[in-house]
Amino acid sequence: MPADLHYLSLDEVARRLKARQLSSVEATRSMLDRIAEVDPVLKSYATVTAERALADAARLDAETVAGTSRGPLHGVPVAVKDLCNTAGVATAAGMAIHRANLPAKDATVVARLRQAGAVILGKLQMTEGAYGAHHPTIPAPLNPWNASYWTGSSSSGSGAATAAGLCFASLGSDTGGSIRFPSTMNGLSGLKPTWGRVSRAGVFPLGESLDHIGPMARSALDAALVLAVIAGADPDDPTAAPQPVPDYTAAISSGVKGRRIGLPNNCRGLDSDSGRALAGAVEAFKKAGAEIVDIALPDSFFQASYDWVPLCSVEAAVAHAETYPARAAEYGPVLAGLLDTGLKLSGVDLQKLLLRRAAVKGDLDRLLASVDLLLLPVMERAVWSLDALAAGGRDIEAVAGRLRYTAPLDMSGHPTLTLPGGMARDGVPTGFQIAARAFDETSILAAGHAYQQATDWHLKRPPV
Repeated sequence: MPADLHYLSLDEVARRLKARQLSSVEATRSMLDRIAEVDPVLKSYATVTAERALADAARLDAETVAGTSRGPLHGVPVAVKDLCNTAGVATAAGMAIHRANLPAKDATVVARLRQAGAVILGKLQMTEGAYGAHHPTIPAPLNPWNASYWTGSSSSGSGAATAAGLCFASLGSDTGGSIRFPSTMNGLSGLKPTWGRVSRAGVFPLGESLDHIGPMARSALDAALVLAVIAGADPDDPTAAPQPVPDYTAAISSGVKGRRIGLPNNCRGLDSDSGRALAGAVEAFKKAGAEIVDIALPDSFFQASYDWVPLCSVEAAVAHAETYPARAAEYGPVLAGLLDTGLKLSGVDLQKLLLRRAAVKGDLDRLLASVDLLLLPVMERAVWSLDALAAGGRDIEAVAGRLRYTAPLDMSGHPTLTLPGGMARDGVPTGFQIAARAFDETSILAAGHAYQQATDWHLKRPPV
C-alpha cells in the first residue's frame, strides 16, 4: 500500500479497489490507524465505528471476490456529519442534550451510501445544532492547515477530517454556508446541491427550508461520485425533488468551452486573497474556452445576508420546540440566542422576510437565465483566524459579512460548488464558488473539473 494512501482521491481509491490492487479492509484499517494517530489532536470525529466499519469492509471484499460491485463507492471508507441518523449509533447533532440519541433507522443519505457499498467510518463533529458555535462542553475540531485558523462551521469535522486524510469524502450540510465555509478553509471541493436534490429524511434540521445536504471531497470528480449516490426522490421526504438524477461522472469532462460565466462587478468588501482566488479562476476558465460576462448582483442578494439570521431563527425555534426553552440550561449561548430571536419574531416581520426571500430567488433565477454559471467569492475575507473571528463576535455586520456570498444561495436554493483557489497567509487555503440554475449540478461539476484539470490547488495537502 502507498504510504500516502489516506491522501489519495476517492476516485483513485475506487479504481484500485475495483482492480483488486487494494482491499476494502486494507483501506479501512489504514484509515482507522490514521484516525487513531491524528484525530486525538484534530478532534474531527464525534464517534468512530471501527468494528462496524471493518465488518462492513470484509463483507464488501467478499462481494468483490464473488464478482459483485455496488458501483464506484464499493468498499470506499467515508464519514458523515453527526446530524445524519445512523441506526444504533449515537447521533447528537453537536448537542450535549442529544449525546444518548440512538436512532433506530439510518437517514436516507446514510442508507444510500451503504447501499452503494461505502464503508462508514463514523460520525463527524459539528457545531451545536448546525448553527454558528460548538457547544461549550464539546471541543471544536482544529484546522489541519493551521490550528490558529477557523475550521469553518457548521460542518467543521467534515472539513478537518476530509482534508487531513481521515476519510476519502464526507457528508456536510449547508443552511447558511456550512459546506462552503469549511470547504474553503480546508482546501476541499464542497457541493451544496439544489434544495430538494438530496433527501433530508433522518437529518436533524436547523432550518428545514434552508438545509441542504451534500458531499465534501478532494475534487469535483469525487463530489460527483458521491452526489450520484445520495441524490434523488425519496418517499420519506416529500420535499425531495422528483427530477431524474443525471450521470454526473459521464458529463464531468464536458468542460466550459462556449459557456457564459457571470462575474459580478459589484462585489463588496473583498480582501486581496479572495480577489486573487477569483482572478485565478477567471484566467483558468478563459483558457478553457469560457466567456466571462460582466454582471451585477441584485440588491436583494446583499439584503439576504441580513435577513438570513432572523429567518433561520424562526425555523430553528420550530426544530427545537420539544427541548427549548424547556431545557434551555443545557444549550450553549449562541444557539440559545438564535432560538430566542426566533421565538420573539412577529408574524408580520416573518412575512416581510419571506417576501424578500422570494425576491432574491426570482432575481437570481433571472440573472442565471442570462448566463450559464455565476462565479462568486465564498467570503469577503478569504480566511479567518480564530482571533479575528472572536473579535467580530456575533455583531450583525460581522455575521452578515461572512454570510454575504453564501446565505443568498441557501435562501434561493440554487446549487453551488466551492473549489480551492489559492493559499493565503500562514499557509491556509482560499477558494471561490460557482453557482448554477436549479438542478444543474452537472454544469458546476463539469466547470469545477475543468478548473482542476488546469490547476493543482486541490492536490495540496495539510502538514499533518
